[in-house]
Amino acid sequence: MKRVRSNLALWQRAMASLVWGCCRLIGAMPHWLRYYVLQDTIYFIVYKCLRYRVGVVTENLRNSFPDRPMAEIKRIRRSFYHNLSEIFISTVSQAAMSDDDCRRRVRVKNLDEVLSDLRGRDALLSTAHFGCWEYDSFLALYTGEHYLAAVYHPLENKVIDAVYMRLRRRRNIRLIPMKEIIRYYIDHRLPAGAPGQRIGIGLIADQNPPLRPNSHWFRFLNQDTVFFDGIEKMALKFHMPVYFCRQRRLRRGYYELEFLRLYDGVEQVAPNEVTERYVRQLESDIVADPGMWLWSHRRWKHRRPQCPS
Repeated sequence: MKRVRSNLALWQRAMASLVWGCCRLIGAMPHWLRYYVLQDTIYFIVYKCLRYRVGVVTENLRNSFPDRPMAEIKRIRRSFYHNLSEIFISTVSQAAMSDDDCRRRVRVKNLDEVLSDLRGRDALLSTAHFGCWEYDSFLALYTGEHYLAAVYHPLENKVIDAVYMRLRRRRNIRLIPMKEIIRYYIDHRLPAGAPGQRIGIGLIADQNPPLRPNSHWFRFLNQDTVFFDGIEKMALKFHMPVYFCRQRRLRRGYYELEFLRLYDGVEQVAPNEVTERYVRQLESDIVADPGMWLWSHRRWKHRRPQCPS
């Protein structure tokens, strides 16, 4: 395994190595111990004892589903904390997973269709904080014609950031900071017909972006919401198809991915239409299985400005 970032201080490297060792230990546990003992223990501590962001989760759920009774809100809330605990176990388990292990944990429902559609083309792969989103990048393990440029936002905690970097390193995956992705793509894309690996750019697109004077507001989960528009801008500028990664849990620790095309790279679309399609697909998946989304983040910090009367 590659070493952590060299710009860490000695004590930070020691801490990162310690955390990495803990991840390896968890990943080496039998499946039943990780997912039916440790996961349930984490659920109890995080939800029942620490009450981690319970207020935020409850407020987000009530605002998103105002017509649902409180008993249903509480049921979804419990489902979310079970999912959050599973995300933690699945994510840190990557420290002890080979590429073959990753493929056994995640299957791609429409793999042949996606690989055929992407042949000779770069693409944008949009995902969200839904299910175990870290596993969405495993598509790259199924193809040699493309590699995944996984866009990430560096964490402020350098120790945890270094551990995450190690967890995400896989064959055919390159980690690119969010601020550098456009320059990276311009520098590394291949001319049409040229030999070599094509690029699939993976982005998590449901984060809370900075509010701009010209931000476009979408109606999402019963609330006015701003989304990053970087996927749409890149798709239109470089004529790249856009796919939405739909994830479904098969059982604890095992998932199925399905890549749905939102834009073919050539269609003439209205402004914000590509992002609108992403928003509608994500909303549909959340409504179908609400416990799978990350309700604990402060998604609606921004409020739509009121028009002067």
